[in-house]
Amino acid sequence: MSHSLPLLQADCANCFALCCVALPFAKSTDFAVNKPAGTPCKNLRQDFRCGIHNRLRDQGFQGCTVFDCFGAGQQVSQVTFGGRDWRTHPETRGAMFDAFPVMRQLHELLFYVDQALGLPDAAPVHPELRRVLAETEEWTRADAATLADLDVTDLRGRINTLLLKTSELVRAKVPGRKKNHRGADLMGARLSGANLRGANLRGAYLIAADLSRADLRTADLIGADLRDANLRGADLRGAVFLTQPQLNAAHGDPKTHIPPTLTRPTHWT
Repeated sequence: MSHSLPLLQADCANCFALCCVALPFAKSTDFAVNKPAGTPCKNLRQDFRCGIHNRLRDQGFQGCTVFDCFGAGQQVSQVTFGGRDWRTHPETRGAMFDAFPVMRQLHELLFYVDQALGLPDAAPVHPELRRVLAETEEWTRADAATLADLDVTDLRGRINTLLLKTSELVRAKVPGRKKNHRGADLMGARLSGANLRGANLRGAYLIAADLSRADLRTADLIGADLRDANLRGADLRGAVFLTQPQLNAAHGDPKTHIPPTLTRPTHWT
């Protein structure tokens, strides 16, 4: 059993702008203002659309352009709450806003498990992956009260163990010695043209790192922070657990090679 990726992609037209209300903003280079959780963003219109959608970066809301709920927004809006929006049904506000971040984690986990199931080299762990996929799917169909009782940390830990095994199996097929930068502080690092093929970059801090023309084929990038990283001319084909938000947060160009399942960000030049 596997998922088609559209289910795990945001469908804002079927969401009640939950990312613009449920989540907090902290004034920074990513957000122009402070906003507490549960309070609508000042740019949110009555029809649940963003009033500055085409000008978010220019107006200081870069963080909005890199966020992705992996489809959790429409799941909470249309399934968990059956299409009842928080404006028309204000009694849903608290439970809905609490459910959204939990659902977002579940959908992110589904994304990673789905990707792992598509990797032939990870076949030895596919049976276990299918079991946790079914379990996680079941949680996404739960009501808000049940979601509130979910131990997401435990579920994430069990799934992460399988994702780590997946990574090891896939990267083992890459010839030669692979670099291990798991959790490393590589902020601003000069890695232009570096051979990082099959490298372990899980959770690495690559903020503003120069990865131009780097070979990142089959590198494990789960949880790597690529904010403002230079990916111009880099080769990310086959990168393991690379997400759209990671690409959106980085800088690239037409020569950047990305996996076919992801989309080239519109701000790349």
